[in-house]
Amino acid sequence: MSRLWIKNPLAVHAENAGGGLVVEDGRIAALVASGEAPEHDASFDASDRVVIPGLINTHHHMYQTLTRAVPAAIDQELFDWLKTLYPVWAGLTPDMISSSSELAMAELLLSGCTTTTDHHYVFPAGHEDAIDRQVAAAERLGIRVVLTRGSMSLSVEDGGLPPATVVQDEDTIMADSARLIDQFHDAGPLAMTQIALAPCSPFSVTKGLMTAAAEMAKDRGVLLHTHLAETEDENGFCEDVFGCRPLDYVEACGWSETKSWYAHGIHFNDDEIQRLAKAGAGVASCSHSNMHLSSGICSACELEKAGVAVGLGVDGSASNDASNMIQEVRAAWLIQRLKYGSGSVSWQDALRWGTEGSARLLGRDAHLGRLAPGMAADLALFRLDEPRFSGAGDPLAALIVCGAHKADAVMVNGQWRVKDGHLIGAELAMIMESHQNHARNLQSSQGR
Repeated sequence: MSRLWIKNPLAVHAENAGGGLVVEDGRIAALVASGEAPEHDASFDASDRVVIPGLINTHHHMYQTLTRAVPAAIDQELFDWLKTLYPVWAGLTPDMISSSSELAMAELLLSGCTTTTDHHYVFPAGHEDAIDRQVAAAERLGIRVVLTRGSMSLSVEDGGLPPATVVQDEDTIMADSARLIDQFHDAGPLAMTQIALAPCSPFSVTKGLMTAAAEMAKDRGVLLHTHLAETEDENGFCEDVFGCRPLDYVEACGWSETKSWYAHGIHFNDDEIQRLAKAGAGVASCSHSNMHLSSGICSACELEKAGVAVGLGVDGSASNDASNMIQEVRAAWLIQRLKYGSGSVSWQDALRWGTEGSARLLGRDAHLGRLAPGMAADLALFRLDEPRFSGAGDPLAALIVCGAHKADAVMVNGQWRVKDGHLIGAELAMIMESHQNHARNLQSSQGR
């Protein structure tokens, strides 16, 4: 097999790899010490680039790229924000799902992200192939994905928040979940596509659906995902309606009996953190979104110290309003320092959460998230040729401290997907033109 030497990087996030690394057959074949020249068939000069493991995004809603900066939603907190946007999202078309997924995945790749999840839970009539369309978009762009079959079964008429036009019944949801696992889920170590099950939240589905999803996930060996402990309003809702806190509720539905990860996880108490650790659960921290919606700050240090996997997610682009993973790493670094103090959280911590931590959260840490022999060849390379980096003493730290926002080159599974800051095999201008047209149509349809 061809051996590619990523040669003599300006800096690399790996021990004893000053000479770079060798890629072969989709994996990292070797780390190269400074001054060494390994056996290779081709080389890539990285002398003006910083090399890190590909970033891993553990929570997103890609369809929300179509509703960034909607004026009526900008200054709302979570529940009112949802009530404002659900009627807009009810107007989604299948082609909008394809376009928004492609745009979000392109934006992620260009920010150094090589693996992404998505939590798609809005299914108006005619959206039976929504996840299929996301799989197709990922294959076109070459990004590694864990796509969740999200769901909502409680409309506003049933005591939930969304309109009836975007929810589905339990039988439909579970049948499609089984179909998607059968058709697309790959359990292999270098899998490019995996499926997880993801009821939207405790307040948007029935207890029967939460339980059925847990049973199917355990039986089929796939992960579970949902929003949990995002706001104090959610805690209050669960206590009023279910007589318990959100984690108590999902545990009663069987979620602690299989591998699960939770988006946000801001309002867990000390006892709940210990229970999460015992269950092997993970938390996807979403700093930009949590700041935008004023939801609070995830207790990342307590979670990680207890043994809970902590990863990072950009969350939906109607609350972030971006899909940029290297910027999400910086946001996590800043907000966690604000919470714990500058001596308690380093840029290395934030980068770990966006790589190893995210991989562990997804059960993929044996093959993703680190630069080491045998790991997947998922790499992000950044130039430091912008004014923001001028004078930087530590090239690796500069990515987070100075605020990198665009990768120069990105490799996924040994294949270049971004080079010289441009997508390989896809035209960003065409993706954006289609996306902007769909966004304009979706948002204007609410005024008719």
